[in-house]
Amino acid sequence: MPSTAPPHAPRRRGRPPKNPAAPREDTRALLVRTGVAVLTEKGYSAVGIDEILRQAAVPKGSFYHYFESKEAFGQTLIAAYAGYFARKLDRWFLAPATPPLQRLHGFIADAQAGMQRHGFQRGCLVGNLGQEMGTLPESFRAQLEDVLLDWQARTAACLRAAQQAGEIAARHDCAVLAQFFWIGWEGAVLRAKLQRSAAPLQAYAEGFFQLLR
Repeated sequence: MPSTAPPHAPRRRGRPPKNPAAPREDTRALLVRTGVAVLTEKGYSAVGIDEILRQAAVPKGSFYHYFESKEAFGQTLIAAYAGYFARKLDRWFLAPATPPLQRLHGFIADAQAGMQRHGFQRGCLVGNLGQEMGTLPESFRAQLEDVLLDWQARTAACLRAAQQAGEIAARHDCAVLAQFFWIGWEGAVLRAKLQRSAAPLQAYAEGFFQLLR
């Protein structure tokens, strides 16, 4: 009679976490959280796996238990950041009790407060990696572009709601405005890190909203 026992899953390379009482996914999540935090501050090329492992207090063998390479880790970080940021945008842009254009103001104010909270050391993971693309794995290119397109689509929907509410003139193409917003916003975030000041964010926001009048 054939066995009904489930087949064994293939063993992953590397060692599992040292603490058997801790769920394995907790270690993976810790590595991802630490990686996102470090890369939003320093970028990809300047950071080695060892630095992330030191900050997360995770042995190297455990890292390779979850990720085949630094490139695979980077892909995971982009996906995790994209999910986090999509939820942030939805929280602001889909707030039914807030006028649509005020939702965008709220997002900008929240982003500014976040940069100030971290002393303007951290920026945008996607923006950081985009600036490094010449030296990054080619697999990152389409992934980063897809994230930006997703942000643009969510922003365009918010702007269309503002247009329907009479807050934006009907002559505007909201898809174009959304693309313009993110192209300029990433530059403003870079400048804010450079100057360690919210002034570039405020200047860009003021200029963008003037375009909508």
